[in-house]
Amino acid sequence: MMRSLFSGVSGLKTHQTRMDVIGNNIANVNTTAYKSQNMVFSDLLYQTTQAASGANANTGRGGINARQIGLGSKTAAINTAITRQGSAQSTNNPWDVMITGESFFIVNSGSQNFFTRDGSFTIDGAGNLVMASTGYTVMGWQYDPETGDIRSDVVSALQIMNRDNLTALPEYTTNGYASGIVDKNDTNVHSSAGKIMSLKIFDAEGYEYSVLMSIHAMSKDGNYYVQLDDIKNSDGVSLKDYYKVTDISQIASFGGKTTMPPESKVYSVPENIDYTPANGTDPAKFLVNYQFGEVLKDFDSNPMMAIAESAGTLKVTQIGGQPVTNGMAASTTTKVTLEGSANLTKDTLQRDYGITYDDKAGCYYYKDAAGATTALPNAPTDQAGVDAWASVLSKLMGTGTGSVKIPVPAAATDPSPIKVNDDGSVDVTFTAEFDPTRDDLQYNSTAERFAVPLEYTADGGDGDAEILQRVYGLTNTDNMTYVLDYVTPDGHASVTATESYNGYMLTFDTKTGLFTGIGSVGQDAAVLDFSATATDMTGTTVNLEHFSDVSIDFASLTNVNNGKVSTAGLDNGDGTSANNGTGRKRGELIGVEIGQDGKIRASYDNGMTKLLGQIAVAKFANASGLAKAGNNLYSTTMNSGEFDGIGQDITADGEGSMESGILEMSNVDLAGEFTEMITTQRGFQANSRIITTSDTLLEELVNLKR
Repeated sequence: MMRSLFSGVSGLKTHQTRMDVIGNNIANVNTTAYKSQNMVFSDLLYQTTQAASGANANTGRGGINARQIGLGSKTAAINTAITRQGSAQSTNNPWDVMITGESFFIVNSGSQNFFTRDGSFTIDGAGNLVMASTGYTVMGWQYDPETGDIRSDVVSALQIMNRDNLTALPEYTTNGYASGIVDKNDTNVHSSAGKIMSLKIFDAEGYEYSVLMSIHAMSKDGNYYVQLDDIKNSDGVSLKDYYKVTDISQIASFGGKTTMPPESKVYSVPENIDYTPANGTDPAKFLVNYQFGEVLKDFDSNPMMAIAESAGTLKVTQIGGQPVTNGMAASTTTKVTLEGSANLTKDTLQRDYGITYDDKAGCYYYKDAAGATTALPNAPTDQAGVDAWASVLSKLMGTGTGSVKIPVPAAATDPSPIKVNDDGSVDVTFTAEFDPTRDDLQYNSTAERFAVPLEYTADGGDGDAEILQRVYGLTNTDNMTYVLDYVTPDGHASVTATESYNGYMLTFDTKTGLFTGIGSVGQDAAVLDFSATATDMTGTTVNLEHFSDVSIDFASLTNVNNGKVSTAGLDNGDGTSANNGTGRKRGELIGVEIGQDGKIRASYDNGMTKLLGQIAVAKFANASGLAKAGNNLYSTTMNSGEFDGIGQDITADGEGSMESGILEMSNVDLAGEFTEMITTQRGFQANSRIITTSDTLLEELVNLKR
């Protein structure tokens, strides 16, 4: 009779335990990354009242089963659904991390490693990544500066916000690349300045500079050269001036001076040049026309001459004090006298010469030496009036050779050299004397042009340079030198051209327009070579070691038609997806992100990203064997498998990842829990009936005595 009582008691206890498990599950329905549990029953013990016996062949009796009476139930196991993924909850907090898969975060209490699925992390006052609930440090692997990657070693605390990570150190530029099109019909590549390109670089201290280079066409199709023009700092000041050196080549060099093998060619005289053969065997004689500014000293630098040529009249009136005649020759001591007129606008006079126009009075005013306001005459005919205007226009008149004078009328009835118009503009009539630059000038008063007679001589006389420049259009430059070999009687010239360049030769395949090489051996890249030191104009040594040599790749350039527009340009970096070697200024931390592989990267305002560390994870042969330690923590047991102290990359097996800004929710199924609660309640109720019924039987037994 007592056995049923104790069976009922054991049933009550086990159902109470199951209810405790269910209650704990429901209590943690909103606990981050909580893993639900379930309890498994088993029978307890059995009392054998008769053992089993086998069949007896001798007696012919058969076997009988054992007679056993059960003594109740017990808790067989409490299992944790540790591998069942909880739902994702978005938090938009970058420090909240959810694990997908069967891995665990590794956290440390200061004396012991624990494991958790709770990824609600934060940064503590020391800059460590810690659990928000316990302050336990999140463990992982550190960044190895030697390899530039993560060092998979024994896990240690991840200190994210340390002093070194708050800023990104500057880096100097080591790579650059060119891209775009060089159009052979672009006027820029044929100009003296060339097609300008700018490359941004940084030195070791993070200061920014602009390297100015230019592409120039050479005489042969497909051949160009690239030269270094200047390097400027962020204020636009050339390093030549900043370091007080005589040439930028003392700071950096890009190739050297190279002279190409000379080439000979025969040139024809242009049809618009007059030439007359001396006889059947002698070279031709030439008469070459010149502008005023090309034969009169200081003509181009005089402001009045420029105004007169563009808006007024200008002609030669005398040479050596004599009226001009066609073909008159000048000498080195002969002055050339010009007469001209110019119109000076009201805006020019008021803005540039400090005089004020009175619209009502219709005249100009100026302040004299005593500070008094004085009116300028509208049409001066005497010396005083002309001098007053001349003093006002002194900046425009020029000084020295080529100075301009305003003539005073011989009589008061003669026209005034100065006239103020109704719109405030002023007409000025002037004279000027200039020294000639040659002693063989001829002047054509009809064409109003000077001319120089030239005759090529076999011994290469003074006329050679003029013949090359004027007649054949071959002007010597820094990169091209022409030597006249001879001139035939019909005006054809044999010329030897020697081409040179300062920089690197850039070549393209003329059939395809594709890049074939830069430099003498046709490599893909050329080096901008910085000097270690330079000597300034005072003899002081300047240290330039904060600069790094820059390798510039030109392989992406093409030489094709682009509507006479070249798009060639320079960028820093090597042009790959990583764009290594760009260089950068010092950067301030602007953000931190955790990748799916657990790698923590910092972003800086200079565009740099830096790897700070990686969150490691632990995996166990039997994750269900882990022991719950409270606070969403687990610890290892003999049945879970040991932690090796190193951990794993969560993406190593391709089955797991980390998601930032998301937390794993509890995997408790409320519907299932409530169903189990009902069955548990009914089981408890039934076991209680065992006890009450057994008590009734005992009561009847006691009542037999009555």
